[in-house]
Amino acid sequence: MAVKAAKISVYAWEGTDRKGTRMTGELSGQNPALIKAQLRKQGINPGKVRKKSASIFNLGKRIKAQDIALFTRQMATMMKAGVPLLQSFDIIGEGFDNPAMRTLIDEVKQEVAAGNSFAASLRKKPQYFDELYCNLVDAGEQAGALDTLLERVATYKEKSESLKAKIKKAMTYPLAVVFVAIIVTGILLVKVVPQFESVFKGFGAELPAFTVMVIGLSEFMQDWWWAMLGVLIAAIFGVRHAFKTSQGFRDRMDTWLLKLPLIGTLMYKSAVARYARTLSTTFAAGVPLVEALDSVAGATGNIVFKRAVLRIKQDVATGMQLNFSMRTSGIFPNMAIQMTAIGEESGALDDMLDKVASFYEDEVDNMVDNLTSLMEPFIMVVLGVIVGGLVVAMYLPIFQLGSAI
Repeated sequence: MAVKAAKISVYAWEGTDRKGTRMTGELSGQNPALIKAQLRKQGINPGKVRKKSASIFNLGKRIKAQDIALFTRQMATMMKAGVPLLQSFDIIGEGFDNPAMRTLIDEVKQEVAAGNSFAASLRKKPQYFDELYCNLVDAGEQAGALDTLLERVATYKEKSESLKAKIKKAMTYPLAVVFVAIIVTGILLVKVVPQFESVFKGFGAELPAFTVMVIGLSEFMQDWWWAMLGVLIAAIFGVRHAFKTSQGFRDRMDTWLLKLPLIGTLMYKSAVARYARTLSTTFAAGVPLVEALDSVAGATGNIVFKRAVLRIKQDVATGMQLNFSMRTSGIFPNMAIQMTAIGEESGALDDMLDKVASFYEDEVDNMVDNLTSLMEPFIMVVLGVIVGGLVVAMYLPIFQLGSAI
């Protein structure tokens, strides 16, 4: 029966050096006794040693993809510098403020210390390290070039997360403004319009049709706001649940998103960029093309591209050239196909795919900036029409009354 390794924690210590000067600091270790032993080795007479409590800002903090990308980059740097693997885990772990990330690094370290390979240790944490990540690390260990492969994986993760952040930025801004517009409109209809309605009752005159319509909408909102809010919340949670549990729903969403104006083009270019970046990284790592396409299919992030890549894999396995199979799929742009063909002919497929990925990542970046610039005036117009329309509807009877007088 395997004995579970003691958990590494961060300890704050106080002590004095050989000259009697008071010193403080932090060290990672399994228990206070080991921390004191480390301090004595450095010529420090330890005083208080206490376990450092987690900050309230870090409690329950989850591990993000950016944390994994940073860990990979730091591991690549350590390997390049010739730092031993186990010592690298200690150095990198101490640099993270996130307790969950420190725990993850320590658990991987314990697996490696127990005699497992780095890749095998990572495979025990599939929620953080996907199959592509583990395969590339495994290839680096087998080839004796872990530092080079980790550097490629780090670049891949950084580029991928940057691309995801850009897509999220493009989607979040308009949704946030629409949400604010709905809230403002609801407040005006429920709280402001009824005040005007009580004033209009004293006019004893027929109200304009536009004003009557707004008052009717206000009365409906006052009576049924709770039902509309309930339907909205249920719809949001329903969509989230369906997205998490139903593969068919996710597939339909992927197909639908590609057909949307502007957003569809953005999603399309980002999928092409992910395809090229992933295939470039895996092929450069020495992974055979047919095997690499398996990893690429899952990394594209869209079911339409995933199905196309799986068909391409079958074609390539029968001897067809990659660029010809991409052309027959009917979803890849001509530039990507031509660059792939040049790469195959020149024996520099990974370099050509890297250039394709960089080109489409820049395209996505520029498109997000342009989309944001275009959306700002459009959203201001929409908000102006909604709020301005309600204001006009409320003051129109007052203007008519003034002209009659």
